[in-house]
Amino acid sequence: MLIPIPEVLDGPTLAKVRDLIDSSAWVDGNVTSGHQSALAKNNLQLPEEAPQAQQAGEIIRDALGRNPLFIAAALPLKIFPPLFNSYAGGQSFGVHVDNAVRIQAGTGFRVRSDLSMTIFLERPEAYDGGELTVETQFGVQQVKLPAGHAVLYPSSSLHRVEPVTRGRRVASFFWLQSMIRDDGERQILFDLDSSIQQLAATLGQGHAEVIRMTGVYHNLLRRWADA
Repeated sequence: MLIPIPEVLDGPTLAKVRDLIDSSAWVDGNVTSGHQSALAKNNLQLPEEAPQAQQAGEIIRDALGRNPLFIAAALPLKIFPPLFNSYAGGQSFGVHVDNAVRIQAGTGFRVRSDLSMTIFLERPEAYDGGELTVETQFGVQQVKLPAGHAVLYPSSSLHRVEPVTRGRRVASFFWLQSMIRDDGERQILFDLDSSIQQLAATLGQGHAEVIRMTGVYHNLLRRWADA
């Protein structure tokens, strides 16, 4: 599933993140690439150990923890510390699949990459190109969202970043290990949760049907979750 998540970062939070990362030194983006990605990748990135990147990443993780749509869609178990990249002057990232396991440099922390996430940190009208292009079971989808908005998609998807031909595309990207490994099961739970919320808005949270469907949701989660 590919799910846009609006307003992960509000205006003041976005400005704080940009102040932090814009004051840091950028390096070649291949510092975090695997062999396959290095052949396709041409961008700049903030070093994982940069204090500004770490502080901005914590701000993003705090914001994600307050976002109910993100929680419902991802059912996150572990989140890799957010990273930051930049594209300009024709830079791009060709077709690739994200590594199955991501290990944080210098630590034993590792994440099975079930889901990938991109948070756009620049206004879309400020640059040309830079669309995140994801090959899904429903065809190719291109994503270019307002600053502060995000998109969540399976890490197993073939995807690429189109060349940026004007301006500069700035984003945060990272990977998540979900409590639900299987994308199909995760989609079922997300659809069920969305239906329960709509039903509750119509009938009331205490209605017998809402309570019954909520029980079904949690029983499926209990059956499928690794937690």
